[in-house]
Amino acid sequence: MINAMNTQQPRRCAWEQIETVLFDLDGTLLDLHFDNQFWLDYLPRSYAAARSLSVGEAKTQLLAQYDALRGTLDWYCVDYWTQTLELDIIGLKQQLAHLIAPHPGVGELLTTLGQLGKRRVLVTNAHPHSLELKMRHTQLGDHFEQMVSAHDLKLAKETAEFWHELARIEPFNPQTTVLVDDNLDVLEQAAAHGLRWLIAVRQPDSQRPPVPPPQFPSVHGVGELLAELAGGT
Repeated sequence: MINAMNTQQPRRCAWEQIETVLFDLDGTLLDLHFDNQFWLDYLPRSYAAARSLSVGEAKTQLLAQYDALRGTLDWYCVDYWTQTLELDIIGLKQQLAHLIAPHPGVGELLTTLGQLGKRRVLVTNAHPHSLELKMRHTQLGDHFEQMVSAHDLKLAKETAEFWHELARIEPFNPQTTVLVDDNLDVLEQAAAHGLRWLIAVRQPDSQRPPVPPPQFPSVHGVGELLAELAGGT
């Protein structure tokens, strides 16, 4: 492996071979602090107020529901939680939208990839309502040639079927495509589908400690990839 510019760390992929970059959204391009605050603090408080529960009781009930659906499409579905909890989920998210923020270097990274002629594809489990809210607050949408929500395919990224469907509407070459994601289950499914290049994000939430290094090549944050692009394309 060739060393990246100004660092002793090996490059995570051979950027000169890459034609398409698949990016996750939450935790990868955007700070997961917003989502963690919403689902683990703000929503339990709102649910407690609506149901005359203590915040502790509300959080216990919600965490049990989250755990039962983790990794499924409903887990990410604004419509599902709106109906199930009888709360305006997207309206509540808008009240906390000031916390929506890209990780450092994201805009520059996406711009640089575009200048290098790489196809930039957003591949996210985020519900279209959440995606629209986040694009509106970050202005990142114009950086992508394609944006795919798992809800459009009716399959979560954690499933093998998702990757077959994605390849049908976005016919990428697994040998010249890199996926950048903070979800290890998703990375494992992409690997099983044959993607050669995979990069994990170790600190999806800036307010929480990094996760231990995964079994995949990894970065603390996607901004680190800028140095590799400068030295390896």
